[in-house]
Amino acid sequence: MHNRLPHRNSPAMTTKAKICGLSTAETVKAAFDGGAAYLGFVFFEKSPRNLTPEAAERLVAPIRGKGVKTVAVTVDPDDALVDRLMATMRPDLIQVHGKETPARVREIAQRSGAGVIKAFSVSSSADVDQAKAYETVAEQFLFDAKPVEGSALPGGTGARFDWSLLEGRRFSRPHFLAGGLDPWNVAQAVKASGAPLVDVSSGVERGPGLKDPALIAAFLDAVKRA
Repeated sequence: MHNRLPHRNSPAMTTKAKICGLSTAETVKAAFDGGAAYLGFVFFEKSPRNLTPEAAERLVAPIRGKGVKTVAVTVDPDDALVDRLMATMRPDLIQVHGKETPARVREIAQRSGAGVIKAFSVSSSADVDQAKAYETVAEQFLFDAKPVEGSALPGGTGARFDWSLLEGRRFSRPHFLAGGLDPWNVAQAVKASGAPLVDVSSGVERGPGLKDPALIAAFLDAVKRA
């Protein structure tokens, strides 16, 4: 079972993609086969994409060590969750999508030994500026649309922000563009933002939390052409 998927020898994409919120073996395979550089798994009870670390480990096992990075997506994770993730799924990166301070991001990185992706909710240039405080503690940044008032989710809602807020910006860490991306607009988003990495979740779903292998393939093909 663990050797079901071969190593990939396809050319590297200029823009790299993360498929986030995966929850089935079929969609993990679609993301892997399509050339995703990152696979994201969500650990947040309010999300329709929520998994247990043990379920994520079963999904990750076939692709571990085969050239794709695994990401545990969390919101203000406590030490117990960080420890459980590292004991089971053993992600390459932990994404934090809450109100984590730079000090907390440093603690998570040191405790886990994994790289940390710090996500920021964006609606203005001032929101983008927040990243500067995390440059010495986060391995990567992710800029997502600010959720609508009253939303239970910090991301994965399909909302988007003005991509040009990232145009011309330079960061000391690689950064993802997220929020409202789909197979039809990702090329435009890359051009407008200049982002080297893109992240999609609801844009490759046929319903909340229901990833569609065909849409995953279409998104990754569009990224290759961007």
